[in-house]
Amino acid sequence: MKAPIILFVYNRPHHTQRALQALLRNAEAAESKLYVFSDGSRTAADAEAVAAVRRTVHAVQTLPSLTEGVGDGSQGFAEVEIVERTDNWGLARNVIDGVTTVVNRHGRVIVVEDDLVVAPHFLQFMNDALEIYADEPRVGHIHACDFTRDATLPDTFLIKFTGSWGWATWARAWQLFNADGADLLRQLRQRRLTHTFDFNGRYPFTRMLRRQVEGKNNSWAIRWNASLFLADVLSLNVGRSLVSNEGFDGSGTHCGTEDCYTSNLHMQPLPVQRIEPTQENLQARRVFQRYYARTNSLWARAKRRLCQIMRRR
Repeated sequence: MKAPIILFVYNRPHHTQRALQALLRNAEAAESKLYVFSDGSRTAADAEAVAAVRRTVHAVQTLPSLTEGVGDGSQGFAEVEIVERTDNWGLARNVIDGVTTVVNRHGRVIVVEDDLVVAPHFLQFMNDALEIYADEPRVGHIHACDFTRDATLPDTFLIKFTGSWGWATWARAWQLFNADGADLLRQLRQRRLTHTFDFNGRYPFTRMLRRQVEGKNNSWAIRWNASLFLADVLSLNVGRSLVSNEGFDGSGTHCGTEDCYTSNLHMQPLPVQRIEPTQENLQARRVFQRYYARTNSLWARAKRRLCQIMRRR
């Protein structure tokens, strides 16, 4: 049996269907248990969309209605378990509870959300990486999405940054997760690490964490990022993306219509080789700094804002 997969869904049936179909294109799906955590509707207007998502999710148990375009030979998932929230938990609470439940049950987990389309060798890569780094305490996270599109990045590298678009972890690492954003923020400031945490000031991760503490966002991902950063635990990242985020189309709760996070899906297998020594790739870190300097400048943000206004008009 391969590592279990968690899929978090809410109110986007089309995205959910695409996410499921992409997972089913992976040969390892037939050996993987799928957990689906379906959040409840926040408003009456969301109720039908949530119901449509749940119909789509249940259809995965009766493959013919879901496998159009997947190709011949799909055997579905080894097992499917669906958790339907009766209330609206919100993404952060849903993710924290879902990951905690599954990773404590199985020891490892692969996590995707409804707006992610994965490549045909995504599950192979994730399972290989989970096995190779299973007993390496300095590696606590695997991230299979590359949005920098920088050709100088190696196929895989280690970095102190936890992307949340198609990721995996182990129970030993998830124990480091600190849900107390205020405590994380205090530690970053006390240890004078905010500048480094922000990729030398190129992206405001500290501000994102502060806004979480102030109740202005409800991000679980910034707390996971800070938790591993403070513990000096690395992430295995890819320079050839096995995940594409399709949520920047205005349909998501937390996503805008930005295209700076577009990924080019790598359609071939991506081998995993243990990286020695187990330390951060500083050249890769500089790539991220340059990327954020380019995409998060005042001019870049103003341009995206203008494009959003023009699209709405």
